[in-house]
Amino acid sequence: MPRVLLLYCFVFLLPTESCRRLCQAASKSKEQVSARPHGVCDGVCLEKSSCSQPCPPDTQGNMGFLCRQKKWHKITDTCRTLTAFNIFEAGEYSIQPSGGTKITEYANKKSETITDVLMRKCPRDLSCVIRNIQRSPRIPGNIAVIVQLLRNISTVLTTDVDEAKMQSYSIMANHILNSKSISNWTFIPDRNSSWVLLHSVNSFARKLFINKHPIDIADVFIHTMGTTISRDDTGKNFSFSMRVNDTGDEVTGRVSISRDELQKMPSPSKAISIAFPTLGAILEASVLENVTVNGLVLSVILPKELQRISLIFEKISKSEEMRTQCVGWHSLESRWDQQACQMIQENSQQAVCTCQPSRLFTSFSILMAPHVLESPILVYITYIGLGISICSLVLCLSIEALVWGEVTKTEISYLRHVCIANIAASLLVADVWFIVAAFLSGPATSHSACVAATFFVHFFYLSVFFWMLAKALLILYGILIVFHTLPKSALVASLFTVGYGCPLVIAAITVAATEPGKGYLQPETCWLNWDMTKALMAFVVPALAILVVNLVTVTLVIVKTRQAAVGSSMFQEVRAIVRISKNIAILTPLLGLTWGFGIATVLDDRSLAFHIIFSLLNAFQGFFILVFGTILDPKIRQALKDRVTSAKWISRTSENLSSDFSRHPTKGPS
Repeated sequence: MPRVLLLYCFVFLLPTESCRRLCQAASKSKEQVSARPHGVCDGVCLEKSSCSQPCPPDTQGNMGFLCRQKKWHKITDTCRTLTAFNIFEAGEYSIQPSGGTKITEYANKKSETITDVLMRKCPRDLSCVIRNIQRSPRIPGNIAVIVQLLRNISTVLTTDVDEAKMQSYSIMANHILNSKSISNWTFIPDRNSSWVLLHSVNSFARKLFINKHPIDIADVFIHTMGTTISRDDTGKNFSFSMRVNDTGDEVTGRVSISRDELQKMPSPSKAISIAFPTLGAILEASVLENVTVNGLVLSVILPKELQRISLIFEKISKSEEMRTQCVGWHSLESRWDQQACQMIQENSQQAVCTCQPSRLFTSFSILMAPHVLESPILVYITYIGLGISICSLVLCLSIEALVWGEVTKTEISYLRHVCIANIAASLLVADVWFIVAAFLSGPATSHSACVAATFFVHFFYLSVFFWMLAKALLILYGILIVFHTLPKSALVASLFTVGYGCPLVIAAITVAATEPGKGYLQPETCWLNWDMTKALMAFVVPALAILVVNLVTVTLVIVKTRQAAVGSSMFQEVRAIVRISKNIAILTPLLGLTWGFGIATVLDDRSLAFHIIFSLLNAFQGFFILVFGTILDPKIRQALKDRVTSAKWISRTSENLSSDFSRHPTKGPS
C-alpha cells in the first residue's frame, strides 16, 4: 500500500494508547492501600517540590509525592504488608500480639532470608508461602517483595525444577500479574521490577524437567506449557487463549516450530513456552516505552539448534489505524527490539511473525506503534502534488537554463539563481527517489534497494534544506555585511559546501552508524528508523534548525523593509506593506517555511485538516518554487519576453528572406 513517509518525518513524538490503558487501569483499581486520600501531603504545595508520608497503619514503608499544578501526586509507594515473618503459613514464623517474634528452633538463624527459610521449610514444592501471598493485597511494596522472592528462587535453585515447584512458582507470579495490579506497578521505585520478573520466570522455566508427559500449568495470568521434541516430529505448536482484563475477553497466541527446524535437532530435547496476557502492559507502565504491547507476551525456551520459529498473535486492540511491529525483548538492554523478528502477514485481527530465539531474545510480542493518521485524501494529495511538483521543477530548471545568461550578469543575481537552481534540482531528485522508495516492496524482501533509496531520499531532502539555508545566509550576508565582500569564487564554494557537503556528511554518518546493526530502516518501509535507533533524528534535527534560521531571516527582511518606510507618506507605507507581503510569499516556499506547519500536526496529530494543509503545502512545493521563484521574477519574465521577441524577429526575417528568394530566384548560366 502507498506509504506517506516524508510527510510524517516531523511527527515523531506522538501519544500512545499506553496512557489511556494505564489511566483506565488506575481508575478501576480496587487495590486501595487505605482510606487516606491520595495526593494529601503536609505543607504548602510548591511546583516540583516533593515530600514523603508514612504508610497507613498495619503496613510498612512510605509514599513519595510530587507537587504538579498545585496538587500533590503520588510517584512512589513502598507500602507492604508482607514481611519475612508473616509470609509463611501459621506455625512457621508468626508475630505475637506484643509485636515480638515467636522464635523456637530458629533462634540462631535470624539472618536467614525469606528464600533460605523457604528452601528449608518446603523445598519439595515451595508451597509454604502460597496461601499468605494469595491473601496479601497487591500493593506496590508487596509486589516488590514477591518479585524479589521469585528472583532469588530462580537464582538459588540450580537443579532440575519439577512440575510441583513450577506450579507454586506460577501461582506466586500469577498473583502480581493480575490485571488489577497494573496501575500499582507504576509506583514501585525500582523501575526494573517488571523485566526482572520476566527474566526470573524465564530463568526458572529453563530449569524445568520434562519427562515423558507434556506439562501444562495454566493460571489466569501466566500459562506454561512444556514438551519434548525431536527430529522425527512433523512440527510442534503451543496454543494459548487468555484474558487480558476483567471483561472476560480472551486473546490467543501460538508458537509454531516447523518440521524443517526440527530436522536440525541432533537428539530429543525439551521445548517450553510461557504466555503472559498482562505483562506487556506492566512492562509498558514500568519501562515507559513509547509504544503499546498489543498481544500476549510469549516466552520460548528451545534448544540452541532451533533458530527460527513462527508466532501468531491475536491483537488486543483491533484498530486498523495503528501499524504493528513484531519484536523481541532484549534481555541485556531491557527494551523491545525489532531485530529479533520480522512481520510476515498482518490484518486487523492478528499478526504473523517469524522470530529468532536465543539467550538474548527469549520473549516476543507485537507492538502497536504511535498513532499515524492515514487517509486516502492524504495519499491522493501527496502523489498528485508530487507529480505536479516534478513537472514544475523540470519546467523551472528549463527556464533557468534558457535565460541564465540574461539574469546572472551581476554577482548577487548569479548567486541567487545558483541557490534557486540547486534547490529545484535537489528537490526534483529527492521527489523521484521518494517515489522509488515508496513503491519498493520493503526492507524484508528488498533490503539493499531500500537502504540505497533511503540514503538518497535522506541526502537529497537534506540538500534541499541546506540549499535553503545557503539562500538564507546569502540574504543575511546582503543585509548585515554591507562594506565587506568576499570573492565570487569563495562564495560559490561556500554555497556548494553548505548545500551538498553537510548533507553528505550527515547521511553517510547515519547509514554507517546504524546499518551494521540493522537499525537504519523502519521495519515495514524504506525510511529512517525511529523506534530502535532514532536515525530519523538525523533528518529532523537539521531540518528544524534550518527552519529556525530561515524564519529569523524572513523576520529581518520584514523589519528592514518596514524601517525603510518609517516616516514616509501613506502611499509609500502601503507600497512597503505590499513589498513585505511579496517578500513573505516568495521567501516562504524558497526557504522551506511551509515545513514548519508540521508542528501543528504534532500538537494535534488526529486533526485531518492540519494534515491536509501540511500535505498541500509540501507536496506542491515544486509548483510554488516555479511560481514564486521563477515566474514572478520580473527579470526572468523580461528575459523570456526578449527571447520570444527575438524568436519572432528571427522567424519573420526568415520568412521575408524565403519570400524574396521565391520571387527573385537566382539565375544560373544557360
